[in-house]
Amino acid sequence: MKDGILILGGEDVAALLAGREADVIDVVERAYVVHRDGHSSLPHSTFLRFPGESTNRIIALPAYLGDGFDVAGVKWVSSFPGNVERGLERASAVLILNSCVTGRPEAILEASIINARRTAASAAAAARALLEGRSPERVGMIGTGVINHEIARFLTTALPGVRRFLLFDLDAARAETFAAGLRASSGDVEVAVASSVDEVLAACPLVSFATTAIRPYVSDLSACRPGAVLLHISLRDLAPEAILTCDNVVDDPDHVCRAQTTLHLAEQATGGRNFIRCTLADIFKGTAPPRRGDGSLAVFSPFGLGVLDVALGQKVAALAREEGRGVSLRFFLPASPSGPG
Repeated sequence: MKDGILILGGEDVAALLAGREADVIDVVERAYVVHRDGHSSLPHSTFLRFPGESTNRIIALPAYLGDGFDVAGVKWVSSFPGNVERGLERASAVLILNSCVTGRPEAILEASIINARRTAASAAAAARALLEGRSPERVGMIGTGVINHEIARFLTTALPGVRRFLLFDLDAARAETFAAGLRASSGDVEVAVASSVDEVLAACPLVSFATTAIRPYVSDLSACRPGAVLLHISLRDLAPEAILTCDNVVDDPDHVCRAQTTLHLAEQATGGRNFIRCTLADIFKGTAPPRRGDGSLAVFSPFGLGVLDVALGQKVAALAREEGRGVSLRFFLPASPSGPG
């Protein structure tokens, strides 16, 4: 397959990643550190929006990651929340990986699975770091879509003591379906559905927000458990005034403070980024402590970096070549010229 472009569909990607949650977390943690140490090129993501549509978007995330990875590529990921009512997944994506020697495309992968699992691995790694390896007695999930389902699975790998979940979704039937799926896939877990966001915040020392919210709706965090950890995955749930009271950890300040995320709004309100304490990679490297030390709530807000996509995509492509999976498209690129011209 090295002579052509490797094509991997969703079934292949899912099969290759099955049971590899610990490996995926390791790839994500290493990619964060390599990026932190400056061995990357990561332009800002480009958002394609549609006139008259405030929720639909397609995003291009180009990235290069060096220092042992040596991979480049771009993820093209769409988010169309209305797809859920159509019986389709909200997000779809494709990842193209390029040679860092010739620049030629080497692999094209279905990437919604890669997107979901690198996001979940990032969240699980952050939870483990911010909780200093302690398993919370209960995990709260605000939003019951694909991302939080993956986060629940990855948390049980990163924090093996996690066995109890409390869910909330504006669509109660969707939450019940999520609960049934989590019980079926995880076996011995206890899953309940809450009637409000505050009920989840009051009951859970670890809460994951993964919704389709386009503007903040949680401005009061007084219901939270002391010292709780909030995984602010969807970036627009917590209001700026709430964020400013917390111990804030991010994946990359330059990326997360844009596109009208809550942190972008907080930056606009305060005129700076002093409310961000450190990056997650700073904690991994030991240059920043896991917590601020004053008992405040800890919030992890990841923009979702393209370096994670290309790093995990590279892992999937390597596994596919080892196992002979996928299709090699040999005649996609034009033939090389026979001589100088």
